[in-house]
Amino acid sequence: MTTSLPPAISSPAVEWHATLDEHPARTASMRSYSAVAKGDLEEWLGVYAEDAVLEDPVGPSMFDPEGRGHHGHEGIAAFWRLAIEPIATFRFEIRESFANGSTCANVGTIHTAFADGGSTHTDLVMVYTVGDDGRVRSMRAFWEPERTMATYRAP
Repeated sequence: MTTSLPPAISSPAVEWHATLDEHPARTASMRSYSAVAKGDLEEWLGVYAEDAVLEDPVGPSMFDPEGRGHHGHEGIAAFWRLAIEPIATFRFEIRESFANGSTCANVGTIHTAFADGGSTHTDLVMVYTVGDDGRVRSMRAFWEPERTMATYRAP
């Protein structure tokens, strides 16, 4: 893990191995990962603009059967209750980060542990687009639910 992490990473469960070059979308992504790792919904919603769209994963899934994304704070909070709240712990391992314009794409793995001791890991690409205020307008996570489920390890 990088020894000197930026203030945007406020959780030891975020391992940042990518560039630390400052960029508004990269900073927002760090803040998002930290809030999720700490289980802090209010902090997480603060990272997102009121009319943001979250697609995690992009396309139809068990979290979004129609594949339209989760819209606004209400939709994003509903996603939290469905997909994030049931997880006991998260660990984010970010290996690459590419930023340009208002967008940043991060490549990494999310390690999840369930209350019963089971676990999975998800390899993915997460694309964050921010507005002029630095808040996330769009987050699109590209991953395959079937591949994640294939990594399930029983307690």
